[in-house]
Amino acid sequence: MAIFVFDAYGTLFNVHAAIARFRSQAGPEADRMSELWRAKQLEYSWTLTLAGRYADFWVLTERALDYSLTSFPSVDKALRPKLLEAYFKLGAFPDARAALRALKTKGHKTGILSNGSPNMLKGAIDAANVGGDLDAVLSVDSLKMFKPRPEVYGLVTDHYQCKPAEVTFVSSNRWDVMASVSVGFRGLWVNRGKLPDEYFDFPPRQELADLNELAAFD
Repeated sequence: MAIFVFDAYGTLFNVHAAIARFRSQAGPEADRMSELWRAKQLEYSWTLTLAGRYADFWVLTERALDYSLTSFPSVDKALRPKLLEAYFKLGAFPDARAALRALKTKGHKTGILSNGSPNMLKGAIDAANVGGDLDAVLSVDSLKMFKPRPEVYGLVTDHYQCKPAEVTFVSSNRWDVMASVSVGFRGLWVNRGKLPDEYFDFPPRQELADLNELAAFD
């Protein structure tokens, strides 16, 4: 039995699924607006943590959307409530469902470690119908600080009562993989966008094109 812990947003759940549902209404700058929405959401989590402050991830998601809609005035602001509702119920990547089920079938432990608030995570997990394939859902909200603080990754070892080297941590965010490797996890980078590496001092155990490649891990 092994322990596989996943980042949620961008790894299991498609953060751009919300705009995808309303792309025709949002117009030609829909995708750029969604990229900024995601970037600001993360930026706010980092800057607040550096300042020793905290607001839950849903609040940051709302603030990031407001900033992005203001930055792209061609996107109708009336879409705001629809986009937030869609974000609360993000769909999972098809390979995410398959990977979680395959790991559980092999008898492995599976969990989520996420910046998302408990309510956000429940909404996404329920919408994706993957709750039955997860043993634990760990939120930074219990610590009131965000990734990549090392204390956040300690939630995993505390929950499973294990050593860092026993954890395989899976994320599509390279900075998240870097932080997991720095605390001793076995980090796997799901490089869906075929991006260049940035953190050569903290290499992942392996780079994956998608979660289907997890089938080879035991």
